[in-house]
Amino acid sequence: MGVFSAIVVFMMIWAMVFMLGLQVGQDTQGDRGERSPGTHASTPANPIGVYRRIAWATGITLVLWVPLVWFITSGQLTIDDLRRWTGRDVPG
Repeated sequence: MGVFSAIVVFMMIWAMVFMLGLQVGQDTQGDRGERSPGTHASTPANPIGVYRRIAWATGITLVLWVPLVWFITSGQLTIDDLRRWTGRDVPG
């Protein structure tokens, strides 16, 4: 795995973790019944604390990404293994 591939894998994992993390612990104005004029009912009732969520997403991503990159670069699993286990021709 090259450096660019490792960065792409990190960014993909980070984006998924961040998008999931945005939903955690959010109360909407509709949930509380306190809808401000001119806003949608699904608008967050409180600020979301985006910098804290970015930090959490980065930490969780590192915990997932490091073992994944190690596993990919260690050669524990190869394309030939996938071909043998599935019985099908895997592109590569």
